Amino acid sequence: MKRDLAFSLDDLQLRSALADKVQAATALLSDIARSYAPAALASSLGAEDMVLTDLIAKQALKIEIFTLDTGRLHAQTYRLLQKITEHYGLRLRVLYPDGAALERLVAERGINGFFDSVENRKACCQVRKVEPLARALAGKRAWITGLRRAQSLNRESLPLQEHDTTRDLEKFNPLADWQEQEVWAYLRVYGVPYNTLHDRGFPSIGCEPCTRAVTPGEDVRAGRWWWEHPGGRECGLHPLKPAPAGD
Repeated sequence: MKRDLAFSLDDLQLRSALADKVQAATALLSDIARSYAPAALASSLGAEDMVLTDLIAKQALKIEIFTLDTGRLHAQTYRLLQKITEHYGLRLRVLYPDGAALERLVAERGINGFFDSVENRKACCQVRKVEPLARALAGKRAWITGLRRAQSLNRESLPLQEHDTTRDLEKFNPLADWQEQEVWAYLRVYGVPYNTLHDRGFPSIGCEPCTRAVTPGEDVRAGRWWWEHPGGRECGLHPLKPAPAGD
């Protein structure tokens, strides 16, 4: 079943908005490559990151693209990783969890201990994602993400550029103001490869045990860590900013 977003590529308003946003994102990526080298795209291999991968590849920008293999990804995600190499002639940098840390995690909390508590789940994300991300960003001046404001309430004030105080480098979100229809219009117009799980109701794709399809009308992040309270479903790669006093 192909993902149906109820739009037509013949919609002049959509095509115009998409053209403007592609131009803006391309200009921003070019400026990052020129002014913030070395920079890197942290790709989850989701739809948004495939847009950015395509833009970077088309311009042959000197921006490293890396992804994190947690060891618990879907088979479809690994197939996409191979397809990227075939389509673009690119080999993404792949980072893995530290072996000793992973062994300790499993010994102490169990192979599927992340279902037992939020603390356990965050410990798993720390080993499998947060620490490898720190290694990937070491020595970088900037990192790029595919985050969008419309993805969740936690991201509705997402800026195009911000300073990552945790890692002391610039963080760019070139698709911050893109809508889902625009992301998919881009993928279709330019024939960009994407994870086939998107066609099966997975708008956001993470580790296999921690991701499910969503139903029509659900938040696009509802399928991530669905057994937890929706207010804090983040893995630690993108820490939530505290709410202003009085909220």
